[in-house]
Amino acid sequence: MSTSRTTQGARARARQEITAAIKDEARRQLVADGAAKLSLRAVARELDMVSSALYRYFPSRDELLTALIIDAYDSLGEAAERADATRQPTATAAQRWVTVCRAVRAWALARPHEYTLIYGSPVPGYTAPMATVPAASRVALLLIGIVREAYEDKGVALPKLPPALRPEAERIAADIAPDLPPEIMVALTAAWAQLFGLIGFELFGQFNRVVEDRAAFFDHAAAQLAHGVGLVK
Repeated sequence: MSTSRTTQGARARARQEITAAIKDEARRQLVADGAAKLSLRAVARELDMVSSALYRYFPSRDELLTALIIDAYDSLGEAAERADATRQPTATAAQRWVTVCRAVRAWALARPHEYTLIYGSPVPGYTAPMATVPAASRVALLLIGIVREAYEDKGVALPKLPPALRPEAERIAADIAPDLPPEIMVALTAAWAQLFGLIGFELFGQFNRVVEDRAAFFDHAAAQLAHGVGLVK
């Protein structure tokens, strides 16, 4: 290996290590102060870096936020996909659905500040770019995939669809999964929103003094969501 290649490799590793250190410190700031107060200068100060050096890795606070958001979505997606991949071979589609939902909840409870970053209140002055979409879509695409396989195996009962909603249902299906009936896509969209609403209520305290056995409550609710999208086995 040439000296130039060795040097380039060392520089690449050093850049990866510094980038990781910056993001780790930024996550610590999320825990302490929340995303709205994330500051590149504060991150640089904690890492004993001058601000100008940090800007070579993340030119703005928004770019750092975007990197943290993508990492969080990817981490969540990996947790959900891993749970589905390691399921029992005999698991039904409905059981797979609940397994994925449980994995999403477990990730959120283990990493509440990252969950808040991606599903909590918007950060003032920040608009997520399109670069976040692939990572943000992983859980939804996994759930769609479970329903698609069940539909192809004739394991889905079409949910009812009010006539007034059909045009919107057809648009949603055309945009997201043209191979699935509009009835299913409307139900899936509602279930996706309800899943994260359930988790948000638990994480942000709305279930306090209301639901005590939250794991059992969540499993029941997730099973109801599976039924709602038409999974019959």
